[in-house]
Amino acid sequence: MSNQKISLRTVFARNFRAMKIWQKAAPQLLPSIFCAQVASKLTPLAGIFLSGQILNALAARAPGEQIWPLVALTLGVTAGLAALTAALNRWQQVQQECAFYLVHKLLSDKKASMDFPDADSQRVADMLAQILQNSNFAAWGLFHVIFDFPKLCAACASILLGGAMAVSLFLLPVPQGGMVLQNSPVLVAGMLAVMVGTAAISSALENYIQRQWADYAARGRLGNRFFSAYGFFAMDWKRALDIRIYRQEEITSAYSCQEFFGQKSDIAYFLRGKGGLLTIAAQGIQVAALGLVYLFVCLKTWAGAFPIGSAMRYIGAVTEAFSGISALLVCLGELQANAVFLKDSYAYLDTPNTMYQGSLTTEKRSDRNYQVEFRDVSFRYPGAEDYALRHVNMQFKVGSRLAVVGRNGSGKTTFIKLLCRLYDPTEGQILLNGIDIRKYRYDDYMNIFSIVFQDFQLFAMPLGENVATSAHYDLARVTACLEQAGFGERLKTMGLDTHLYKQLDKQGVEVSGGEAQKIAIARALYKDAPFIVLDEPTAALDPVAEAEIYEKFDEIAGDKTAIYISHRLSSCKFCDEIAVFDNGQVVQQGTHAQLLADQGGKYHALWQAQAQYYTKKDS
Repeated sequence: MSNQKISLRTVFARNFRAMKIWQKAAPQLLPSIFCAQVASKLTPLAGIFLSGQILNALAARAPGEQIWPLVALTLGVTAGLAALTAALNRWQQVQQECAFYLVHKLLSDKKASMDFPDADSQRVADMLAQILQNSNFAAWGLFHVIFDFPKLCAACASILLGGAMAVSLFLLPVPQGGMVLQNSPVLVAGMLAVMVGTAAISSALENYIQRQWADYAARGRLGNRFFSAYGFFAMDWKRALDIRIYRQEEITSAYSCQEFFGQKSDIAYFLRGKGGLLTIAAQGIQVAALGLVYLFVCLKTWAGAFPIGSAMRYIGAVTEAFSGISALLVCLGELQANAVFLKDSYAYLDTPNTMYQGSLTTEKRSDRNYQVEFRDVSFRYPGAEDYALRHVNMQFKVGSRLAVVGRNGSGKTTFIKLLCRLYDPTEGQILLNGIDIRKYRYDDYMNIFSIVFQDFQLFAMPLGENVATSAHYDLARVTACLEQAGFGERLKTMGLDTHLYKQLDKQGVEVSGGEAQKIAIARALYKDAPFIVLDEPTAALDPVAEAEIYEKFDEIAGDKTAIYISHRLSSCKFCDEIAVFDNGQVVQQGTHAQLLADQGGKYHALWQAQAQYYTKKDS
């Protein structure tokens, strides 16, 4: 990655944008870092300056009435600055504690706000995975800016404060004598050039080492992928049974990640060899340069340019300025290395929302009289060559029960995604009350649907909040919805305030798959939308519980239009109409009796394939 040439203008632009993002996400974070870093540099320099004044007074044999006020001032200023620095460091620490989570929140918020086709795409999944893996490897990306900004502030403070204290070192002349050569502007310029030059050389060596870390990012991401998959393998309680039955602990030991991060890894080999030598060289150059500074200051002190106390001040000030220059150049190198990773973050954050949002408001009809029509709808997933749906024509009757059946991959779930406008058709139109659904406000249109997807998610929240998806809810309605969904008996032993799962409450309850599906159905009922869509809602239920759901389905749906996706054809008999999908097309449509009577049809073939599981009266 270090081979990518990036101009300084681009580097600064990307990092400045990152700082704007941080300022918006955490308004106190950057100010706290700036104040804490300036204070951390001011405190020791103030102590050095005042101590030098005391030493000068002692060397000049000043009377006690002049020295004691200086001592009191020094103690007061250093104590005050130390207390201020401690308070500012605490402020900075508090603000930085949340930085890691703010990055993840920023990425999550973007994912949640994306158009579903983008959020569902492999391209976006790969982008997000790369950003997270780079962050886990060496905090590259937005998080790295929070490491660089304190260094940048500290380096600038060192240069400005140290330089301000040291400027008189080069201006005060040596009295006439054998060492008057030190007054030469050429010597002063040469001394400054040596300081800047050695700082540049040492920082260049350190930046080279930093670039090796950046180049190793791809390898580091791969190592993190292995470690994420196997490093915490045994800590997942859901794997406990398989680990013991199949001795899977041997798998985890096979992926110890030593080849990526251990002593035998490429980066460890570099740091032990060439990288170690470069580090020694960089430190050696800095020490040699500081030795020249010490020599220059001592010679001017010896020549009588200033008293011994001032020598201590100048040595501290020049050392601080010199280390600031070196740190600034190193920091600029880190900013440049990180700019490559910031580009990846911005590519993700700048993913545009291109779906037309519409402006019409859906009618809030008390009679729930919503008419939906698929008119010659075809759809092809982005980047795919084949159509997932082809020339679908269908109308929904208000209050009817529609079953959607077919083999895996026949287009059933795609049909639901288009109905709910998670995707827009590639060809054709979907109409609501005669109007293209793209003309309706996006969020308003989606509010007329309650859906229980097969891969639904419950949350580590109390049961009642899971059903209502809100901290405030109608107690009676939540209870009624859970009872309608067949969760009534379990509710008597749990209560609505019982947490699901144990992530946030050690008393949380681990519900079974069937119980979770009932809670999900209750959540869909609580929304009370005109359309209710059930995508294999009883897949994890036992036969008795499944039968109860089917028997109560008409009561559960009420006056809603219900669309039901199922692989179990025996569950379709209660529906008013059945749509049979095959290879992305609706090949049959009718009632259970009508479709079963067509012995040459797809529905009859599917029924016969499952006939051994049905009783004779079912057929």
